[in-house]
Amino acid sequence: MKKCVAFIAILTLLYSCGKGNDRGELVGVKGKSWHPEKPYGMTLISGGAFIMGKSDDDIAAVEDAPTKTVTVRSFYMDETEITNSEYRQFVNWVRDSIIRTKLAIMADDLGETPGSGGIGDFAFADGDTDNLNPYQQYMYDNYYGLGETGFEGRKLNKEIDIIWDTNDYPDEYYSEVMDTMYIPVEEAYNGQRTIDVDKLEFRYTYLDIEAAARVKGKRKDHIKTEKVKVYPDTTVWIKDFAYSYNEPMHNDYFWHDAYGDYPVVGVDWMQAKAFCEWRTLHKNEYQKTKKKQFVNRFRLPGEAEWEYAARGGLEGGDFPWGGPYAKNDRGCFLANFKPLRGDYGADQALYTVEADAYEPNDYNLYNMAGNVSEWVASSYDPNSYEYMSTMNPNVNDASNRRKVIRGGSWKDVAYFLQVSSRDYEYQDSARSYIGFRTVQDFLGLDEKVNLRKAPK
Repeated sequence: MKKCVAFIAILTLLYSCGKGNDRGELVGVKGKSWHPEKPYGMTLISGGAFIMGKSDDDIAAVEDAPTKTVTVRSFYMDETEITNSEYRQFVNWVRDSIIRTKLAIMADDLGETPGSGGIGDFAFADGDTDNLNPYQQYMYDNYYGLGETGFEGRKLNKEIDIIWDTNDYPDEYYSEVMDTMYIPVEEAYNGQRTIDVDKLEFRYTYLDIEAAARVKGKRKDHIKTEKVKVYPDTTVWIKDFAYSYNEPMHNDYFWHDAYGDYPVVGVDWMQAKAFCEWRTLHKNEYQKTKKKQFVNRFRLPGEAEWEYAARGGLEGGDFPWGGPYAKNDRGCFLANFKPLRGDYGADQALYTVEADAYEPNDYNLYNMAGNVSEWVASSYDPNSYEYMSTMNPNVNDASNRRKVIRGGSWKDVAYFLQVSSRDYEYQDSARSYIGFRTVQDFLGLDEKVNLRKAPK
């Protein structure tokens, strides 16, 4: 009994002398101090209320946007549409990840380990089981080998660069893996054998929070898996226009550096969503290496968020610059659209222009009118304004494949450039005039305190 009392006394002494002494008060659990960091290339849109919908007569008599006062929370938004260069970063990441996985699987099948030379240099980083730490060993014994491919969770070796020059391939196994990534020889022409873009598939999982919150069931029942082919459909430049010569755009627009700063097109709604998931994953991989808190997810904007941002703080305006005209006082067009019958070049652009062309609105957002229409997260219902919430409204019905596009494009007349005009396209359709931009929720309430720019 004396030993027990003495042990309790020692514990009490240790607790009272510890760093976490709260003197018996309710002080809360203190985590790391949080300093909001503006994501690169984005601008902060301070939340507020506005009148959503047509502020004047609906000339087209569509009557799908009656006025309604709504409130949105603060969020960050891309200053420009996602460009070809930015989307290529996504495509290249998917391509390289697939190649590294294929090389690692081949090395694993051959019994090769990291550093053994040849294809072994690309083996899984945990392939040498003699040098695993306790956690890695536990995961290797209990979880690796599960999943669709049997290699989920294995860590790729990203320290060594992929070898692209066929003259430098290290061995025949490496050559065999790389050969599977290119189009068949019989499909090549002019001596060019390119990557088979149909193999560039991005796989991600997410929790359907809406369903989980409203439907009873286990958490695992609401975890969804998506597989998306990420390469843009470059044939849209041909398919969208009958009896029209647009082959140069089909051949060069996405991959050539001349168009690197132009908005990506030929991307459907599912691909735009996949890009958001990848951007979150890519950023948080970096955060993990720096032992920083993870950022919250990037996503497509809701319809109300998009319109609020496009208005730039101007109440009742037809366009991001106010209106009601699409020209300034010097007779210059203020956006890239179809201003006259068949005269696409009257605004100095036949197709798209650079994503930061023309003047931004008062929120420093470029091309919220014209250039390319933009996917948003909302499903299109002509009556949705009648029943949607007045707080952060967003109507996204998974069974409704019609998704809203906003802002008008280079091939549209001025009506579709109005900030209140609504249009839609089916979620699996890609067009030469539809792109997108992303948003990220602002965490916290006071946007003025501790807000700093991300380092370039």
